[in-house]
Amino acid sequence: MSYVSQQQLIDRFGSRTLLQLADRADPPAGTIDAAIVSRVLADTDAVIDGYLAGRYALPLSATPPLLIDIAAAIAIYKLHVYAPDKKIEDDYRDAIATLTKISTGVVQLPVAGVAPAASGSAGVEVTDRDRDITPENMRGFI
Repeated sequence: MSYVSQQQLIDRFGSRTLLQLADRADPPAGTIDAAIVSRVLADTDAVIDGYLAGRYALPLSATPPLLIDIAAAIAIYKLHVYAPDKKIEDDYRDAIATLTKISTGVVQLPVAGVAPAASGSAGVEVTDRDRDITPENMRGFI
């Protein structure tokens, strides 16, 4: 399951933008190359899964809107062959920063039935002998 679809990219960025980024035929074919978009979406999913794998059971049962927004920002950035404009680059950096916050638990996804992974311990366990302080064992110090 992809976090964002080609149609969602068209809805968000417009068909003209996607056509300019995904029509790499020489001469231009005048259509969006679905194979290019599909490859970029797969790369985007891999990036997102890499951040989520430590905290959530994958694949997610539903895609939260936050992940759709993150995936769109990463995908449009990855579709650029040359340097993107500042807005696209800033959105990409914000998306990666948000993924980092999700992976550390600062931001939690509202995914039903999926709890963040436990750390494996419930607290500190100390095993040591009793050390009673008595006048007999403190002789010379008291």
